[in-house]
Amino acid sequence: MRTLILAALSAALAWSAEWKPLFNGKDLAGWKMAGPGRFVVQGGLMKTEGGMGLLYYAGEKLGNATIRVVYKVTDARSNSGVFIRLPEPPPDPWYGVHNGYEVQIDAAGDEWHTTGALYSLTKVTKRPQKPAGEWNTMDILLQGQKTTVVLNGETINEFSGNQPVPERKEWFEPVRGPRPDFGYIGLQNHDARSTVYFREVSVKKN
Repeated sequence: MRTLILAALSAALAWSAEWKPLFNGKDLAGWKMAGPGRFVVQGGLMKTEGGMGLLYYAGEKLGNATIRVVYKVTDARSNSGVFIRLPEPPPDPWYGVHNGYEVQIDAAGDEWHTTGALYSLTKVTKRPQKPAGEWNTMDILLQGQKTTVVLNGETINEFSGNQPVPERKEWFEPVRGPRPDFGYIGLQNHDARSTVYFREVSVKKN
């Protein structure tokens, strides 16, 4: 029995210290799609196609963890995002906007709507996204109600769920309100003109 307990503890410590890939580089096993847009796997990469959609990881809710997303855009105005803290599996692509937070991917947006911003809720302090065609590494740290965004090694955003946010100005901006500590995560396919590639989506428990 003692050996089994020690093995379980060792496995738990290893899981907490290592990155667990959520994308296997071959197919979309473990992921589900909501909306008309889609993701395809080409050459070991996930690629956005078609209209608006939300590809979410259905395996488990994530919290008190770091989510790592490695992506590249194909144009300066390529638009996508990483959804976090979704309380339930999304039935449509707008569910993530209004029930979770979208960590934006869009170098062309203003400081409230650019890469690393929690869309329209918090602004970034820096804009270190690399030019089109180059890979970016985004780490999203979830610790209770705190969210920290690190892009290419630079901390660009820190947000606590209870801090004041600007009033909602547009219909497409998220409904304000609390989000859970643990939730599903997803990737956004924004529109047919935006093509974004993802080569890694991994998680490490904090």
